[in-house]
Amino acid sequence: QVQLVESGGGLVQPGGSLRLSCSASESIFSPSAMGWYRQAPGAQREMVATITSGGTTNYVDSVKGRFTISRDNAKNTVYLQMNSLKPEDTAVYYCRYWNGTGSRTYWGQGTQVTVSS
Repeated sequence: QVQLVESGGGLVQPGGSLRLSCSASESIFSPSAMGWYRQAPGAQREMVATITSGGTTNYVDSVKGRFTISRDNAKNTVYLQMNSLKPEDTAVYYCRYWNGTGSRTYWGQGTQVTVSS
């Protein structure tokens, strides 16, 4: 059973930055993808950013130019650098790790990000 451990959430003022990290206990998929999703109160979970083991990235339009996803394959770790944070970025952020087709997937426990003055 792969475990995903997230860190880096917290409270930040609008315009501030945070960096999320997610480490997988082992690498069992090849190829694979990792990513970040978020869920605000009363809303559905949405994809924020994803990255494949080959380095291909994808972002939701609302974070393009502000967030950057990166990955260290040797450490089975994915990062999300979040800059110019807005109140609407407030949500629980979840890490996901899955195989190339998405038929098998693992989720982290979530980390709270709150953007407020």
